[in-house]
Amino acid sequence: MHYVNTLQGTNSKFELTRGNTYPTTALPFAMHTWTPQTGRNGDGWKYQYFLDSIRGFQQAHQCSSWTNDYAVFSLMPVTGELKVDQFGRAAKFDHKNEIAHPHYYKVTFDNQITTEISPSERGAHLRFAFPKKADSYLVIDGYTGMSEVTIYPEERKITGWVHNGRGLQENFKSYFELIFDQPFKAYGTWDNRTNEIKAGNLIASGKGMGAYIQFKDGVKVQVKSASSYISPEQASLNLERELGAAKNQEDTRKEARKVWNEHLGRILVEGGSDEEKATFYSCFFRASLFSRKFYELDKQGEPYYFSPYDGKIHEGYLYTDTGFWDTFRAQFPLNALLWPTMHGRYVASMLDAKEQCGWLPSWSFPGEQGSMVGNHAISLFADAWGKGIRTFDPEEALDAYFHEATNKGPWGPANGREGWKEYFTMGYVPYPKYREGTAKTLEYAYDDFCGYQLAKAVGNEHYQEVFAKQMYNYKNVYDPKVGFMRGKGQEGAWTPDFDPIEWGGPFTEGNAWHYLWSVFHDPKGLIDLMGGEKNFTAKLDSVFSVPNDIHVGTYGGRIHEMTEMEMANMGQYAHGNQPIQHMIYLYNYAGQPWKAQKWARTVMDRLYSWDENGYPGDEDQGQTSSWYVLSALGFYSVCPGTDEYVMGSPVFEKTTITLEDGKQFVIEAKGNSKENVYIQSAELNGEKFGKTYLRYQDIAKGGKLSLEMGSKPNKQWGTDLDARPFSLSQLK
Repeated sequence: MHYVNTLQGTNSKFELTRGNTYPTTALPFAMHTWTPQTGRNGDGWKYQYFLDSIRGFQQAHQCSSWTNDYAVFSLMPVTGELKVDQFGRAAKFDHKNEIAHPHYYKVTFDNQITTEISPSERGAHLRFAFPKKADSYLVIDGYTGMSEVTIYPEERKITGWVHNGRGLQENFKSYFELIFDQPFKAYGTWDNRTNEIKAGNLIASGKGMGAYIQFKDGVKVQVKSASSYISPEQASLNLERELGAAKNQEDTRKEARKVWNEHLGRILVEGGSDEEKATFYSCFFRASLFSRKFYELDKQGEPYYFSPYDGKIHEGYLYTDTGFWDTFRAQFPLNALLWPTMHGRYVASMLDAKEQCGWLPSWSFPGEQGSMVGNHAISLFADAWGKGIRTFDPEEALDAYFHEATNKGPWGPANGREGWKEYFTMGYVPYPKYREGTAKTLEYAYDDFCGYQLAKAVGNEHYQEVFAKQMYNYKNVYDPKVGFMRGKGQEGAWTPDFDPIEWGGPFTEGNAWHYLWSVFHDPKGLIDLMGGEKNFTAKLDSVFSVPNDIHVGTYGGRIHEMTEMEMANMGQYAHGNQPIQHMIYLYNYAGQPWKAQKWARTVMDRLYSWDENGYPGDEDQGQTSSWYVLSALGFYSVCPGTDEYVMGSPVFEKTTITLEDGKQFVIEAKGNSKENVYIQSAELNGEKFGKTYLRYQDIAKGGKLSLEMGSKPNKQWGTDLDARPFSLSQLK
């Protein structure tokens, strides 16, 4: 665990993303996380590496800088004059006085106050050490929305709740409890809109209400914090259950370290450089934060939760804080491999969400936001079922998906389908009648394949017939004259003045070079559209060789994804965003697997690192990290909904994956190095292996994949027709 740097990707700003992460202190998939706050209240950029002052330590849940945050409050130690406002209380620091690991964050300010944080699943154990004989205050900030605080001096306790974030149920509250190990010398409440202080006041309720405490001078004070979405009593139970036995901050730190070492130890890598190990485990950490647990355990230890969808209490499991447009690609396929029990609970809980709000989730934060495009809940259902994770009713899932595919919901573009009638009757989503119509067509076609795949697996002939008609709709937006997907109008005419490097318009955060490859389920069909394998692989090659020029198109100005593609300097390859992240692996479908091996290693080596500049774009709720984790193992999930992981080139000489049931799958890459990236030969469990994909069960049942690596491509290995991964058109 000492390889993990939680500052990875924090050197981000609006104009240029190096991850848009913050130094998260949390347990795996925990309900709450904690972070230092360099940004002002309400700013999505809550921590930016290039800034030099901190104004608070937050309970946080943010999964993207573009979505701000919810259920936030913060604590900030202050010395000298009491300053409660977020600007006046801010303290300078230097990164040389900062430690940032998953189990432990520590910083010493220039004013000599030291803050330490270690996490539990629904809380944290903090310690503030003030300089000797100096005034010692702690400020609790109620953040941007409604809040309430109650001070109990005799019990050394503060309780309260916060209600802040977007699109929340009216009765949504995050109840918190803070227990201190030092007596209060003085206390009061304050209003963060006016900065008015009410000394000695015990209770405050309203917008932006907070509290402050004064301790004896030069004190070292510990505080245990826990929160609940259910009730104040549950917050107390969470605190007692998770932190009650900890005598001091070191106890919590030790326990959190143990949890993370066991978690990260599920993948043991050997060989490679220390920098590669640090990048791998830092990415593995980020891939282990989403989706977050939204359930709690009652007095009997049974799971229940406050639903952000209907505002009621329900029994069972619920997870949140993810956008499927990003995470269906790699984050969930990684979870399915490593944490199938949790993943099974997750997919089952999506049907509960459907019952509670009328729609399958597409972007939960914590309730349904409907962001981006596509209906990718069906990808999770089909993928889980195909991998043997069968914790849900498939008929109910198919009904829910059909409802999603034939209606438009009240929230964003991914809540139901924009243009669904035209898509079903015309075979595509017309542009400009519908914004980003071509991207929607491509995503819908893949989703309909997933619906077909699940229906076929369970013998539902009705839905097989419905979705079989739609899953080839990607062909309707391919123009052979220009060799790209492009916009098509209501009357069937192509959008005029086609420019393959123009961003936006019929596409989502990308251009025609990126969306050409968005046919996850049928690369063979795409190869045929493009005139055969020679044309297909030449076009793949061109992605990297054409200039990295940009036309801003309908965006009217630069968005950060454009700048990040330019900085990558790999032609039109824009790894900083999701649409093209699978494209490298498509070489396997056209008889040139050695190029997938080369480019996978190139991207990992050039575009990722362990430091504050660690990512080539938004990290995106574990997706960009999961791409690295899977790719570093030597394979990637090109088409979730099938049971295949498509081969690339592993980073390490030996990797041991310990599965949930204790079985191990070992990947041995003999002679592996930065130069020896090409597979020369392979064996699976001692038998010659020539396929360019692994099946889920190949890995899940344990075994050994042995690879011989070399510096020059073996252009015979993995090139036979039967070596190629799944394509829908191959079934004909």
